[in-house]
Amino acid sequence: MEYGMMFKGDAIPFPSSILSQHVPFRIQDDSCTLTCSPAIDRQTCPLSGVRVLELGQLIAGPFCGQLLAHFGAEVIKIEPPTTGDPLRVWRELDEDGVSPWFRSLARNKKSVTLDLRKEKGREIVEKLALKSDVLIENFKPGTIEKWGIGPSDLSPLNPSLIFTRISGYGQTGPLRSEPGFAAVCEGFSGFRFVNGNVDSNGKLAGAPVRPNISLGDSLAGLHAAFGTVMALLARGKLGGKGQTVDVAIYEAVFNMMEGILPAYSRTGAVRGPSGPGVTGIVPTSAFPTSKDEEYVIIGGNGDSIYQRLMQRIGREDLTGEAYANNAKRVERQGEIEDAITAWTSKHTMDEVLKAMKEARVPAGPINSIANLAEDEHLVARGMVESVPVHSKKLDKTWEVKVPGVSPILDRGGTGTRWAGRDLGEDNEEVYRGELGMSEAEVAALIKEGVI
Repeated sequence: MEYGMMFKGDAIPFPSSILSQHVPFRIQDDSCTLTCSPAIDRQTCPLSGVRVLELGQLIAGPFCGQLLAHFGAEVIKIEPPTTGDPLRVWRELDEDGVSPWFRSLARNKKSVTLDLRKEKGREIVEKLALKSDVLIENFKPGTIEKWGIGPSDLSPLNPSLIFTRISGYGQTGPLRSEPGFAAVCEGFSGFRFVNGNVDSNGKLAGAPVRPNISLGDSLAGLHAAFGTVMALLARGKLGGKGQTVDVAIYEAVFNMMEGILPAYSRTGAVRGPSGPGVTGIVPTSAFPTSKDEEYVIIGGNGDSIYQRLMQRIGREDLTGEAYANNAKRVERQGEIEDAITAWTSKHTMDEVLKAMKEARVPAGPINSIANLAEDEHLVARGMVESVPVHSKKLDKTWEVKVPGVSPILDRGGTGTRWAGRDLGEDNEEVYRGELGMSEAEVAALIKEGVI
């Protein structure tokens, strides 16, 4: 027997092993035809029928919303009137003054303007929350409670509502009120401590290095999307009741720290930075080629792989019992990596990669985005999408390339239906069509600066 998630229109079958009863999901009529590509059957959209109210700004909350939208959720993005999400004007800007990054992060979402600082704005959020399944926010803990739209305010009105909350340090604990900047949280989590170059004594040379991306925010958004899906699944087992998904940026990063804590707890080992390699695994590192600023990754740490690697570069003298396993090679890391470097630095990247392929040694280039944007493997996998952008401001259309979304499902990944909208582009549809406001009511809200 199957149970359906009920919404306007049809019911989407869900296995009875997951849902124990009908759970109300509400979206606009036939919206699954908008959230699924034509080749995908309506009932295979994993999150079809789920409405998400996104109150978050910048990266973490919006990335969570982007992931949910990709798999079929209807995401209504709330933005401040006039200015919109600050990410609209971050980094490189397109000819209409909007960041291509925003067009990517806000894809597949509806843009609605609303001033949450105004009482009427918060009243509208409440109305939308009554028609939603998930509310995403990444404000400082306590902010939405101060506005009267927190879990204790909205859950009694919509018990099935799931609150997905992202902050620097979580909703509880002594640091809950600290500002949640991802860069700071990456340091607090221990992640930054293991990044950087080392000197001849194995000590940190200079300040720890950060990846030139907002890694903490993106990891938090990914954890938030995962938690949201878990809460949606659990809702069927909890009598249709929602719950709070509490995501801390530092914890999302801390989750990625592998065996560092277990090793410390048992041996007292404190893992530090290791330059381009990784502690305790040899040889696995980045090696220079004959061209400046061009490096290759070589992973020769398997015992038989290592033998083939050394034979291919003409260094059989570094094989035998003294190099037979990883533990022994770790003790001789310097001489092994020096030997590989001496060989790779005399060859081009293509020559190195060809030789490693012939020797069946895992290797690959360190690509820039200029390489990846046209890479045939990424294109074949759908990881580079060209999406049209239409600017009402300029009355002009162009294309922007955006990264595809992983994981890839046989049935249910919707791809990009549209790039991030112009600010407030969906006000009419949501306020008049969904909430039933009159033209005069909308005009009054605009005049008051609410929308």
